[in-house]
Amino acid sequence: MAYSGGVDSVFLALVARQALGDKSLAAIADSPSLPRRELEEALALGRQFQFPVKVVQTREFQNLDYLANPRNRCYFCKHELFSELAPLARTGGFAVIAYGENASDSGDFRPGAQAAAEFQVRAPLKEAGLTKADIRELSAALGLPTADKPQMACLSSRIPYGESVTEEKLRMIELAENVLRDLGFHDVRVRHHELPAIESVPGSRPPGPKALPAPTSGRRHLARIEVGPGELARFAVGGMSARVAEELRKIGYVHVTLDLQGYRRGSVNEVLAMKLPEIKAV
Repeated sequence: MAYSGGVDSVFLALVARQALGDKSLAAIADSPSLPRRELEEALALGRQFQFPVKVVQTREFQNLDYLANPRNRCYFCKHELFSELAPLARTGGFAVIAYGENASDSGDFRPGAQAAAEFQVRAPLKEAGLTKADIRELSAALGLPTADKPQMACLSSRIPYGESVTEEKLRMIELAENVLRDLGFHDVRVRHHELPAIESVPGSRPPGPKALPAPTSGRRHLARIEVGPGELARFAVGGMSARVAEELRKIGYVHVTLDLQGYRRGSVNEVLAMKLPEIKAV
């Protein structure tokens, strides 16, 4: 089964292990889009609850279609994942590949589901009619620490469609989100927006010794922070906003903003009503 260390996949991995024993295997895809903390926690959970986890190196960053970040980017990611899991299943004698889609995911924009259908990947939680709330409740009953874990998605999901995905951007996002989590924020997303480059214009500086240095060329980056609606007020007390802004500027963000709507699932999809490029899946 495709494993990420999130609420759904941890529950699925544990239940599969309990029901099937050695006939189950959790496989986690490792790439620059997976935060290092998430990988470490996912592997630790496998050790704690005694289900085996295999780390699979995926190569979506060699796919120009993925890096272009079209609205169906997740298709290319999941296609790469299942391309790696299919031979793993054959050599290991596993009859079924499964992943953690659940009943609450119905109706959401999920291009990865197309790749799952192409590889005949099963979604046991969805087939059983289990919602995210059901899975959290059952996880708590099993003693899983992920029962109240915030929803997670790959780091590439923080970049607006149409803006290229790069390892450097993902590194900045990961560091920025670590800052917020280390400060105690629970529901966290740092949306990474690319700003136009500043180009120096010949003759634009005033003459004289007090002239300012010309702006350097290169892309600039803006961080749009989303935290849980109940956590927004923390930015208004104790100098929190200034502290966060300073830490994120150290990472390389020239502007740091706070989304006043707070974190909401799928906010990156709010622009889908606009016409954006989509690369045809082949």
